[in-house]
Amino acid sequence: MIKYKLNCKKCNLNFDSWFASSKEFEKLKKKKLLNCHNCNSLDIDKCLMAPKMISKNSNIDTKKNLQKLKNIRNTIKEYQKFIKNNFEYVGENFTYEARSIHYSGKKKQKRIYGTASQKNLKELREEGIVTQALPWIEDTDN
Repeated sequence: MIKYKLNCKKCNLNFDSWFASSKEFEKLKKKKLLNCHNCNSLDIDKCLMAPKMISKNSNIDTKKNLQKLKNIRNTIKEYQKFIKNNFEYVGENFTYEARSIHYSGKKKQKRIYGTASQKNLKELREEGIVTQALPWIEDTDN
């Protein structure tokens, strides 16, 4: 498979398309089976494209990226451990509990955490209730 950046000469739209080979592109163009999805013109040409080069350092870069990902994952797990030890888990009742705390004026011994939809978090923010969404990684050792 080969990916080409194509250009419509009529409306000047640039778009990408995949072909089985460069010969397949030429064959489809000759049979007038290539058209612009914007203006339906058949006047389509390939644009210049830079080939993707694989360097000797690509394996090193991959290892660096994997290490960065591992470090981020470990940091998130540390935050989760802190939250579990210092906050009360309220599960799906997070929105209700947050409103209860906010409007009753009573402060709980422990702060809360749980799950809420983006819509519910937006509603809480609009009511002046400060929340924070965090990524959560399930504890799996495999």
